[in-house]
Amino acid sequence: MIRPLTLALLLAVSAAPLAAKEAATSDYHAALADPTRPADDRTRDAARKPGELLAFAQVAPGEMVGDYVMGGGYVTRLLAAAVGPTGKVYGFQPAEFIAFKKQYGDDQAAVDAAYPNVDAVAGPFAAPAFPEPLDTIITVQNFHDLYLNPFPEGTGAKASAALFAALKPGGTLVVVDHSAADGSGTGLSDSLHRIDKAAVVAALTSAGFKLEAESDVYRRPDDPRSANVFDKDIRGKTDQFALRFRKPG
Repeated sequence: MIRPLTLALLLAVSAAPLAAKEAATSDYHAALADPTRPADDRTRDAARKPGELLAFAQVAPGEMVGDYVMGGGYVTRLLAAAVGPTGKVYGFQPAEFIAFKKQYGDDQAAVDAAYPNVDAVAGPFAAPAFPEPLDTIITVQNFHDLYLNPFPEGTGAKASAALFAALKPGGTLVVVDHSAADGSGTGLSDSLHRIDKAAVVAALTSAGFKLEAESDVYRRPDDPRSANVFDKDIRGKTDQFALRFRKPG
């Protein structure tokens, strides 16, 4: 069911990043083979590496997980299959996105209706109203959006704090995003839809997270990180980072 909008706000690197090779992706074969997944999702698997993502996130059956900014639901559908009938997936879509483009709300409602273990959550971008403490939150190619010009200054810090508060003690947050040039901070988020990995680490460690691991599964060293990610010559071929943070507990 669609959760009501709410304005309630629930958020020094101490762990060295690891070039992580997680549990065998074959553990998630059933999730990838789920017949409910649309054909369009399957065609994107080669680039999006869903088995590797689920393994890096360490998603397990029975967990309560959140997909922060679910978009069209690609990750939400994977999570629904991975956590199984004893688990729960909360697919969050920012109210601001739905107001900007109705399709975001339509896609959210469609995924909600298709999976009995998925509940749709809507609310302010910086205050995701997850209804219960979560084991894991995943956000893919969305963290840079917190620093787009239409959003007030401080949105990134508020959202980081809210994500921290939404997790159980010991819970994890996985962030995948398009890499910007080192040292560029959040300054290229609006123009290129990229963000400096160090800026993400700084925002989330300031909120209380501990950086636990880094995966190079989405690394593309040939990307100069200077083009807008929607440019036809680079779209689908960007260099991306994957980080796993843990809430102490």
